[in-house]
Amino acid sequence: MMKPEPLAPLAPPAGRRGLRLARWFALAGTGSAFVFVLGVTAILLTLSTTREARETLVDVIDPATLHTLEISTALQAQEGAIRAYGLTTDQQYLTAYRQGVSAEQTATAALTALIPRLPEAPAVRAGLDRLTAASTEWRRDYADQIVEAVPATGTRALNRDTAKVNVERFARVRAALDAQQHQLNRLHDIGRDRLYNGWNTIYAAVGALVAAVVAAVIGCALIVRRVVVGPVERLAGQVRTVAAGDFDHKLGVDRPYELRELSGHVDGMRRRIVAEWRAAVETRRQLSDQTRELTRSNGELEQFAYVASHDLQEPLRKVASFTQLLEQRYGDQLDDRARQYIAFAVDGAKRMQLLINDLLDFSRVGRVGGDLHPVRAADALEAALHNLDALLSDGGAAVTHDDLPEVLGNGPLLTQLFQNLVANAVKFRSADPPRVHIGVRRDGAMWEFSCADNGIGVHPRYADRIFLIFQRLHPRDVYPGSGIGLALCRKIVEYHGGRIWLDSGEGPGATFRWTLPAVGEPDA
Repeated sequence: MMKPEPLAPLAPPAGRRGLRLARWFALAGTGSAFVFVLGVTAILLTLSTTREARETLVDVIDPATLHTLEISTALQAQEGAIRAYGLTTDQQYLTAYRQGVSAEQTATAALTALIPRLPEAPAVRAGLDRLTAASTEWRRDYADQIVEAVPATGTRALNRDTAKVNVERFARVRAALDAQQHQLNRLHDIGRDRLYNGWNTIYAAVGALVAAVVAAVIGCALIVRRVVVGPVERLAGQVRTVAAGDFDHKLGVDRPYELRELSGHVDGMRRRIVAEWRAAVETRRQLSDQTRELTRSNGELEQFAYVASHDLQEPLRKVASFTQLLEQRYGDQLDDRARQYIAFAVDGAKRMQLLINDLLDFSRVGRVGGDLHPVRAADALEAALHNLDALLSDGGAAVTHDDLPEVLGNGPLLTQLFQNLVANAVKFRSADPPRVHIGVRRDGAMWEFSCADNGIGVHPRYADRIFLIFQRLHPRDVYPGSGIGLALCRKIVEYHGGRIWLDSGEGPGATFRWTLPAVGEPDA
């Protein structure tokens, strides 16, 4: 049989070259990174502004207001003491008057030290000068005159003339005090509004960042769908059509460039196979073999698409691991700035990993928890303390508990609940060694548990905020963490049908209370 002549080589696909797959993902990754960096930068700038507003309000304006109140109290005490001294000539009132003068001077000195840090400092300083001048004038024209006259004239030193002077001069003192207090109250309102606006801006920026990240993820998914999955599905459908017997069906996809080139070559193969099959029976046999090979190649192509989409995540995982390897292997060859950058990268990766793990734990509650069944709370607490053994030993903490009952719950989740609450009590400890007590009492069909400590405590105004996800009351560099612990506790308790709250009773430390369903009916 005569051997057929070889055909001409396949021509490259016609049309514009287009973008390669790697370029598509590079563009998508760059856009997502830009959006994320822009959002984080905006949040950090807003946090800095809010921190400054808080420091100004708490560390400057509020103390200045307090010192002004101290001055007012001292002046009132002076006026009352000198009048009593003029009426009774009793030396104890003269002593009280001098103590009031000393208290006024101390408060004035403290306020003067704060003035340079106050907003509108010149106006506040002028108000203090007017107040000082008015009080000095009152003492000169009234109080000092009474002090000098009493030894000689006794109670006659206090008469209508001196009383009139007292009324006139002290009215000026009160006016100066009112003006100063009004000025500081106005600064307090401005600082408070600035602080609230800062927090609102932060919430808005976080929401915008989350929306931008979600949009970026959706955009990347759409790119993957449009650039990879869609063309692969179309090409696979075209190949299946050809493999089913429609050999005249054209193969071809527009993007990405790699699949476009591949589909062009495959379509060229189709044309060659059809030409061979139509020329002779031998060609039809070869076409059958090549069709089977094409079917096998189609399966491999689908497998390749799956593996490629899975392995595209590998560079993301390598960022953290290779940064740590770079620090371990070449840390002694880099300057301080480079080591600092590496430390920032490693710390960021670790904190992101911790945050992701916490978020995964948070999302699993109620979804991967299993059914509720009777659980000994003492066993859950014992498991939690075992997990925290190193933390408790390092902090010198002591944990005590009542006789804990059996509840209807999920053992691992209750262990995590106790572990988070005890760990929080140890982390937010005071100067004294941590002391934690787990209490319990029956409340109808529920058991009410409590976790009390002797730590730094929580202000009642934050009783609701602390259970929100990502809410922190302290800077990250002072008390590390992701801000998810108490939110996770609330989700666990609510999953069990209970509730958790902060006991705002007086006393040192913090007390958290929560309820869990009891096993069986309550005792009569």
